[in-house]
Amino acid sequence: MRIHSVVIFCLSVAMLLNPSARADAFIAPSSEHPWYWSYHGKPVLLLGGSDDDNLFQWPTSDLIAQLDRLAAAGGNVIRNTMSDRPDKGFEIYPFFQREDGKYDLSRWNPAYWARFERMLEETSARNIFVQIEIWDRFDFTDSSGWDFWQRSPYNPANNVNYDYATSGFAARYPDHPGTNRQPFFFTTPAQQNNEVVFPFQKAYVEKLLAIALRFGNVLYCIDNETSGEEAWSRYWAEFVATHAAVQGRPVAITEMWDDWNLRAERHRRTFDHPERYTFVDVSQNNHNKGQEHWDNFLFVRDYLAKKPRPMNTTKTYGADGNKFGHTDQDAIERFWRHLLAGAASIRFHRPDAGLGLNDRAVAAIRAARKLESKIPLWRVAPAMALLSERDANEAYIAAEEGVAYAIYFPEGGAVALDLSGAAGRFDLQWIDIATGEWGPKQEISGGKATPLEAPGDGNWAAAITATHP
Repeated sequence: MRIHSVVIFCLSVAMLLNPSARADAFIAPSSEHPWYWSYHGKPVLLLGGSDDDNLFQWPTSDLIAQLDRLAAAGGNVIRNTMSDRPDKGFEIYPFFQREDGKYDLSRWNPAYWARFERMLEETSARNIFVQIEIWDRFDFTDSSGWDFWQRSPYNPANNVNYDYATSGFAARYPDHPGTNRQPFFFTTPAQQNNEVVFPFQKAYVEKLLAIALRFGNVLYCIDNETSGEEAWSRYWAEFVATHAAVQGRPVAITEMWDDWNLRAERHRRTFDHPERYTFVDVSQNNHNKGQEHWDNFLFVRDYLAKKPRPMNTTKTYGADGNKFGHTDQDAIERFWRHLLAGAASIRFHRPDAGLGLNDRAVAAIRAARKLESKIPLWRVAPAMALLSERDANEAYIAAEEGVAYAIYFPEGGAVALDLSGAAGRFDLQWIDIATGEWGPKQEISGGKATPLEAPGDGNWAAAITATHP
């Protein structure tokens, strides 16, 4: 019996034994609108931003303030790597630390897991969803001047459980983790079958799931932007799915590959296996700009069209002065292009690689919710053929022809909208993305190509809906 068949069988039995674990109390792909998520039986669009990748490590007062700011803006998703690298000073490790400073990987640090549970409780209370990344390759490197491996409890120098010889680890890993030379990511039975280190990794994920599977607002991603072997990802995806099924908990699982080009062969490890990966994460598309950014996303949408799944983008890059050369405007454009292209979850990445939850991000989220209040995004689809007199990157559109048209202008501009096949009259409501507020309103007629000009420079959205007497 194949692994996914076993998972389905276990889940069915567990649900019968535990009927209180209602499937609709867990986020899952919508049966009616499969490009999007569903929660408590209703489609839900995930929009967000946060000022860090691992908010569970934050002090309580700071965490609450961040979540309240997000919820007030209409946001409902954060990213949470399970990272413990000490780059801000308040992070702690999951393992017990002895008086001599050494870690014991067979014992837990209760404070770490209490922080994790607190974050899930606080997000759940606010209907905020959490995309967890179980492993982050940067936690186990010494590259780029970092010393995270030197501090890691998994480093044999820092624990009482194994040494360099028996673990297969080296004292330093100076190469960028993208080279995939860290043995930490080769331990599973189908890889190097590291019987010394692997049991501790397995126990860690079991502990994580013992907490997380109690909450219905969690999405699971195996790694952060990995270039690792497929066997590593496959093992942990099946591990999570099997444990969830035994407990009668539906789960949604993905992997985030490092390739910026979504056409790269490595991404097909996820695209081609819907039985293993419930959704896809295309965050690395956010290194691209303009029409290429839009076209790459639509390539994946077309590739998945025979079996649609939610497409998440949990890291929207772009902030003035960051090391990638991306700007604030790049972030806003990427957020809105993905919104109209059909992304199920869109989050602004943390500073300084992204806007986080600054004022511009908050305004963009509020503006997106205003658009959604006029046009549920799961009812429209990209329809660029309806726009003419358009310059490169001037405007983007999603539509349900004759019913609703959502248009985004990155920097003002004017285009023609083909309404020749849509008789009647339409309400046009502008939304100022810079402020998150409503803009001018007007009425337009169908039955012809209709000129549309943004009310000003900068980022604008137009919600065009058919009027009904």
